[in-house]
Amino acid sequence: MCLAIPGKVISIEEGESELLRTGRVRFGGIVKEVNLAYVPDAAVDDYVIVHVGFAISKVDPDEAARVFEYLKEMGELEELGEE
Repeated sequence: MCLAIPGKVISIEEGESELLRTGRVRFGGIVKEVNLAYVPDAAVDDYVIVHVGFAISKVDPDEAARVFEYLKEMGELEELGEE
């Protein structure tokens, strides 16, 4: 099963077009580069929901924290680099 996971945008790189806009997103203990084309209004310090390398929507920080708490309860944070 594939999950969409919340992460915090820590930097943004504008591409030659809106489709090439990317950002570095922190998920618990790791940082990944993510395509931000679907969330053109995302800014540094925003939380986004990411699925297979694409941010698909913004989410408020409280909701992101709840998701991380659920993942912790399920023992799924190890995949994200959390201990």
